[in-house]
Amino acid sequence: MIYLDNAATSWPKPEQVYEAVSDSLRRGGNPGRGESKKSRAAATDIIEARSALAELFHIVDPNRIVFALNATDAINLALQGMLQPGDHVITSQMEHNAVTRPLAYLEDAGVMVTKVATDPIKGTDLQEVRQAFRPETKLVVMAHASNVTGALNPIEEIGAICREKNVPFLVDAAQSAGAIPIDVVKMNIDLLAIPGHKSLLGPTGTGALYVSEAVSPRPIRSGGTGVFSEVRLQPEQLPYYYEAGTQNAVGIAGLCAGVHYILERSVSGIYHEEQKMLQHLIDGLVSMPEVTVYGPLSAPRAAAVSFNIEGMDCADVAMILETYYDISVRSGLQCAPDTHRMLGTFDLNGTVRVSPGFFTTDEEIDTFLRAIREIIKG
Repeated sequence: MIYLDNAATSWPKPEQVYEAVSDSLRRGGNPGRGESKKSRAAATDIIEARSALAELFHIVDPNRIVFALNATDAINLALQGMLQPGDHVITSQMEHNAVTRPLAYLEDAGVMVTKVATDPIKGTDLQEVRQAFRPETKLVVMAHASNVTGALNPIEEIGAICREKNVPFLVDAAQSAGAIPIDVVKMNIDLLAIPGHKSLLGPTGTGALYVSEAVSPRPIRSGGTGVFSEVRLQPEQLPYYYEAGTQNAVGIAGLCAGVHYILERSVSGIYHEEQKMLQHLIDGLVSMPEVTVYGPLSAPRAAAVSFNIEGMDCADVAMILETYYDISVRSGLQCAPDTHRMLGTFDLNGTVRVSPGFFTTDEEIDTFLRAIREIIKG
């Protein structure tokens, strides 16, 4: 099988990720609950995972990394914890439903939402961002990269504007964490939502939210923390303030192994190699007159490449690739209807999305391109 759906979930994982998950599950232990050897070992895995993530994203205090179910869960914590009725939030036209749906609920509750103009190639317009600020603006939330087109938002420049306006900045790093260099200090990021199961090469059901010292979202869950049990409300010390209940110790152990794997190879090195592969893929698709590619045709970009074949439904293309070529891709709206409205592909039922990953080879890209040429010929 040729797996080209890494924008959804990366596969395969490094061998050490499988081993870490198995070892943790077989060992047992509830992290932070008691002083048994098993509990201490599980807690150590979580501490090591925080430290690895802090190193990857240039975070000074690892305790400001809060583990979550996934990036969507982290985004919900940030949005619900930062916004209340009467507040204003700025976002873009190319957001995933992980952002747009929580904002829709908040909008119904009285939060004002502005979606600034976004170019499918260049990303969010900085002048539009600057003009969108109001006295009531309490947050800016942007995806680092589109999960449909791979277009990058100018995160560092948007972060600088937010710092100038003294408004917190939340970044959805679902398509960039582990694949594109991120420095939360340099980019002026106050809140960073991180998925564990994509380019960080960890298991599903893992993720995190970085919370800078400049912000303090309200917790959206409360309960046991294993420490400070005598306190009536959720203890305000991080990370306990946001982590209620037993954590996914098994998944976090696997995530830790995935992050170490990336650190050993460096994100910049991974990014450089991935960009070369993406250029090979895009050049091959663009060379076919029947194919329309949406988004940037050259670096820098993320590894989500969307296209359609003239006269064919995207779902049919994906089905043919799976059935006759054993190639896995994603078709449809990819949980980003606003992006497809912007692209003009909403009424086409979306696009075919092909997303190479860390373990994709040039030979697999060549096989995929041959398959597309054969599908076109019928």
